[in-house]
Amino acid sequence: MWPKRFNRQTFPASYLLASGLLLALVLWLAFGDMQHFRAEAPDATETAEQPLRVEVSERKRQPYVPQLVAQGQLEAAQEVDLRASTSGFVQEKPVRLGQRVSAGETLLILDNDALPKRLEQARANLALAQAELAGAENLRRRELISQPEYLRLQAELSRSVAEVAELSRQLDDTRPTAPFDGTLDRLDVALGELLQPGEVWGRLIDDRTLTGTAWVSQLQVGRLSDGLPVTARLLGGTTLEGELSHIASRAEEETRSFYIEVTLDNPEHRRLAGGSAEFTVTLPPEQVHTLSPALLTLNAQGNLSVKHLDGNDTVLQTPVTLVSADTERAYVTGLPKSVRLITLGGGLVDVGQQVNAVAVETSPDEEPNDVQGER
Repeated sequence: MWPKRFNRQTFPASYLLASGLLLALVLWLAFGDMQHFRAEAPDATETAEQPLRVEVSERKRQPYVPQLVAQGQLEAAQEVDLRASTSGFVQEKPVRLGQRVSAGETLLILDNDALPKRLEQARANLALAQAELAGAENLRRRELISQPEYLRLQAELSRSVAEVAELSRQLDDTRPTAPFDGTLDRLDVALGELLQPGEVWGRLIDDRTLTGTAWVSQLQVGRLSDGLPVTARLLGGTTLEGELSHIASRAEEETRSFYIEVTLDNPEHRRLAGGSAEFTVTLPPEQVHTLSPALLTLNAQGNLSVKHLDGNDTVLQTPVTLVSADTERAYVTGLPKSVRLITLGGGLVDVGQQVNAVAVETSPDEEPNDVQGER
């Protein structure tokens, strides 16, 4: 028996159209655009590139007063711990705590036992020894005294002089005096208390002048010199004026930093000694260019440099010295008085390459400040 005859159905026209488009796409992907293939490379004239476009800004040197900022602390210009030079019981305290005193003023009185009487006796013995030696001088001129006896009298006089000096010193030690004008800042002793030699019983401070101490790095110390003006800013916001008075000649081995001292006037005797402060040293003025820190590069020798253009729009790279910098500005020296600074595209061009320069205006953020702090 023959199979039932197959009934052919007619396919829609949309199916045929889609199949044709799919076939054309496959052929195009397989063979590409054959008319663009060439057997030889194109001429160099056809591939010549136009000069790269960079943005430039005209910059001129500006006056600039750099500052160096260091953190430190304040100390009194003169400060001394008062120590007992002899033993004794405290008999009087003629000066109260916090009182201002003058140099030579008695600060404490210890009991002196029989020192005054002993000193009186020693002075009498000294007078006797002087008289005996004077008589011996007359006898010696007449050759009526032996040489050993004459020398004995001289030695007796010397012993009497030394005894008077020692007793006088001991008596002075029972009445310690102020070594300089200042304020009795500590008085750690009570009436009747026994002091031993070397024991600290008080502290004297002269805070009319303060000494500020701080440390600076090896890069900063070369720009400092004695006498530069300094402003000390305290935690409360108040300030003191002074000058740089000392710069260490050798760095500390541990930190490789240099110790500096600042002398500050404190005429009002404000209680500042021992506190912290921020010292701003005003350095000599310089002529600098101001630019964004992002424009600083390293040349082939590893030196800090800046890219700029000459009059023929050729790229130059000039080494510079960084005077100061913050997050927004860098202050450098070493560039010509007027320079066409590449502000955009500098990383895409090489030294000696000619470019297409497009001038742009200087951003207000890149205008120089008269004073800048360097920490």
